[in-house]
Amino acid sequence: MRTGSNFLESNLNALPGVTCHGEAFNPFFIGGEGKQELFGVDLAGRNADPSGFLRAMRDQTDGLAGFRYFSDHDPRVFDLVMQDQTCAKIILTRNQLESFISWKIAKQSDQWWLANTKHLKTVRPTFELSEFLQRIDDLTQYQAKLTRALQVTGQTAFRIDYDDVLDMDVLNGLAAFLGIPARLENLVFRFKKQNPEPIEEKVANPAEMRKALATIDWFNQSHEPNFEPRRFANLQQYVVSETAPLLFMPVKSGPERQVKKWLQAYGPVMNGLDRTALRKWKEAHPGQRSFTVLRHPLARAYATYCDFLEKEWMPELRPYLKRVHKFQLPPKGKSFETEGEFREGFKVFLELFKHIFAGRTELRTLAQFASQGAIVQGFSYLQVPDMVLREDQLQSGLDYLASEVGLPAQPLPPSKEQYPYDLETLYGPDLEALARDAYARDYTGFGFGNWKA
Repeated sequence: MRTGSNFLESNLNALPGVTCHGEAFNPFFIGGEGKQELFGVDLAGRNADPSGFLRAMRDQTDGLAGFRYFSDHDPRVFDLVMQDQTCAKIILTRNQLESFISWKIAKQSDQWWLANTKHLKTVRPTFELSEFLQRIDDLTQYQAKLTRALQVTGQTAFRIDYDDVLDMDVLNGLAAFLGIPARLENLVFRFKKQNPEPIEEKVANPAEMRKALATIDWFNQSHEPNFEPRRFANLQQYVVSETAPLLFMPVKSGPERQVKKWLQAYGPVMNGLDRTALRKWKEAHPGQRSFTVLRHPLARAYATYCDFLEKEWMPELRPYLKRVHKFQLPPKGKSFETEGEFREGFKVFLELFKHIFAGRTELRTLAQFASQGAIVQGFSYLQVPDMVLREDQLQSGLDYLASEVGLPAQPLPPSKEQYPYDLETLYGPDLEALARDAYARDYTGFGFGNWKA
């Protein structure tokens, strides 16, 4: 927002056939400080119709028309330009600490650009770690949004670092990227660098800043890679009561049938909804509550394993286990001969889930074994559940839910899930460790302890 981007803009404007109209979508002005009108459009008109303003910019500019856009400008414009593949994107970046200190100096001095060094205002802002971390987080999220938008639309951008804006060869490379024949012969130095001194000389508390910066995980070493694909709400699986204002959002391989049976105590239930049907149900049931139920990751993985052995709902899994894990499942319709073989098969499945979540296989991530965190996050694309209950405290959770909507408590029906062996019998530290490896995000994110203390 200061001299770097202004310097880049002034040199773009020195190229015949290119016009950069400044911060065209700044919340407080149009193009430059104090300007309230451009292309016959005032601030209110621009805000009311940003796409119309862009059309006016293109129609009333000879050659290429552009502008500078920052993350705090009109968010509608981001989508408009990112979806337009005829719009060239130039991304100017800078060392985050230098950028932050420069921004602090500009806010304190109210001097955003400098053409004459005689007018330089010297200030020394105080470095505050919490403010810096928030700015980094905001910038990181914005950059991730920008990168993804380029990726999904199959576009590329010309990336230029702050230190390269003085390199005429780089700027002429930018001209080539824009597809114009003109080249710069000299740089335009209308804008002067305002604070060329070392960073520690720019702040009032350099020792405190140095100490605070030492605590930052610059390389994001604590980040846990997540290759599990995004999931979206599966409306077809939602269950609503025809009479009670309750909406159940099931997690596959959880206590679905048991909760559905509980819900039926209040009257008939429906599923297989689409968006229109769900909206109509909500309108007919004001004050409704939505909920989901989490199951311990080990118990849920075991339910998935047993369900697959019975129904084999993923045909490509059998040959994959044989080819990659050298593990042979019993013939269809038959069971393992011994408890030990059955337990060994469960270990293989837990290991398999770990590889699937790490992106090491070509297998689909089905809802039966997807992480509960990904499933609940998927709910939020449509609606965040009002309550997230736990299976081990399900009765008390459902009693509270019923009281929220003014219904009498109903007893939780007994579970009718039947497995070849009780998990209690098979349980051991090795199974818990494998489950933790596979579902580490669920264990950490939802605070699950060991299944068996």
